[in-house]
Amino acid sequence: MGIILRLVITAVSLWIATIFIDGIRITTDSLPAKVGTLLAVAAIFGLVNAILRPVIKLIGCGFYVLTLGLIAFVVNGALFLLTSWIAGQLNLPFHVDDFWPAAVLGAVVVGVVSWVLNMLVPDGDD
Repeated sequence: MGIILRLVITAVSLWIATIFIDGIRITTDSLPAKVGTLLAVAAIFGLVNAILRPVIKLIGCGFYVLTLGLIAFVVNGALFLLTSWIAGQLNLPFHVDDFWPAAVLGAVVVGVVSWVLNMLVPDGDD
């Protein structure tokens, strides 16, 4: 149940990013298609982050220390752009135009909104 809840939270975060960030869009008019696209892209985003983020942090730990963690914005933007590319390969109508500012700001919005929503939703440990 927790995985489904996190998937929905990520999908809502992606939806909010499409509203506030120019350059991130869903190119379908149907509401069920939008919901399905957001859920699919949320799953892709979760897989990309789960697989690649630990490897990137391990390999680039020196850059994280050297830049006081600011390289994380670049990494998050690149992973967000990779998610858009994978969605395009799967013919999902989700598009991120470019790295700056769309991908970087989109990753920030998704991260902040996901964090806030995860704080509001009770965890199974509570």
